[in-house]
Amino acid sequence: MQTNFTEAQLADPDIAVANQVLRSCVHCGFCTATCPTFVLLGDELDSPRGRIYLIKDMLENDRPATAEVVRHVDRCLSCLSCMTTCPSGVNYMHLVDHARVHVERTYRRPWHDRLLRAVLAGVLTRPTRLRLALMAAAPFRRLAGHIPGRGVLAARLRALLGLAPAHLPARGAGGPGTYPASGARRGRVALLGGCAQSVLDPGINAAAIRLLTRLGIEVVVGRAPCCGALTHHMGRHDQAMADAAATIAAWDAEIGRDGGLDAIVMTTSGCGTTVKDYGFLFRNAEPALAAAAARVSALALDISEYLTRIDYAPSRPAPGVTLAYHAACSLQHGQKITVEPKALLSRAGFTVKEPAEGHLCCGSAGTYNLMQPEIAARLKARKRAAILATGASVIAAGNIGCLTQLGGDGLVAVHSIELLDWMAGGPKPAALG
Repeated sequence: MQTNFTEAQLADPDIAVANQVLRSCVHCGFCTATCPTFVLLGDELDSPRGRIYLIKDMLENDRPATAEVVRHVDRCLSCLSCMTTCPSGVNYMHLVDHARVHVERTYRRPWHDRLLRAVLAGVLTRPTRLRLALMAAAPFRRLAGHIPGRGVLAARLRALLGLAPAHLPARGAGGPGTYPASGARRGRVALLGGCAQSVLDPGINAAAIRLLTRLGIEVVVGRAPCCGALTHHMGRHDQAMADAAATIAAWDAEIGRDGGLDAIVMTTSGCGTTVKDYGFLFRNAEPALAAAAARVSALALDISEYLTRIDYAPSRPAPGVTLAYHAACSLQHGQKITVEPKALLSRAGFTVKEPAEGHLCCGSAGTYNLMQPEIAARLKARKRAAILATGASVIAAGNIGCLTQLGGDGLVAVHSIELLDWMAGGPKPAALG
């Protein structure tokens, strides 16, 4: 694609990256076939190619975002399916992330949109606030379906209450601290504590710690804040970078301790995609921070990658359970991890089935199911229908957002690590009764 940025514009390192991304696009349109919003809505501007044209025009002319640009950029799930499909290697992720920052800096949203975004950024990323907010919302959950109105505000209020769990799990194991290896230590890793996941399902990290320590791995869970992924994808650049910098500092300190770290392990694939990109995000930071970010990115692994590396093996007989494996977009498209989770579950003795249209997003996408509830609901219904068609009643996935989105109404959603821990000597996942 031809671009027409001035030399002065290209002096901005973010514009220089956008220019490189835009020039790699050849207009082929392969991305439209796998873009969830284009598949649902059929609007070219709701496809990656259409959004690329809108973003190019906005950035080249150095003008504020318009309502049209905001509408179509906001509808992007950042599922990154287009990057898997693209034959030209267009890094759409970096382009749309930059566009979101430009939108937030140049466009004044309606008051209720600004308020909701501020609340989500301030609550979802802080576990104590999130727990209090969900406890307060629980009594009103049954009212979600009775909120009148067909507008965006009413739909978002229904989504907010509808996604609040009826009961919050108690605070469990897996909090900050060092968990020594059982027997001789084979390795040492840091585990992302997580923000929303630590409240919605603390059993996920508890299972990871049990399994890893039984396998001879010392696990360190730091007190770092949110990794920045949620706010980064909302275009809230300063908050995202501040949280990410604090997380980098905490992990880099562990890298420098005696024994160092063999890996930084994530049980939330949405976070993992962002952490693996820290080197890029901090490429223009002061040298010490940029180097630390690069070190962290180089060590970042999804839990499935790390278990494959250390040769996970079950210790119990096959459980006779059939699973539908849901490939989180952040895992299959963002991190290009497609084989390891299924192979581990099969090795553990589960019968693993893959739903049709596995490349399409379930509609969770961080805060998407709260910000774009109507599109998210359609994607959820489509995904659940594909899962039910496999005949499985249990979903295995590696991302808390997907588990929250898809579970319930006849489908039990369980994180893969809980299933792997069970088959290697841990307790049966509570969700399986």
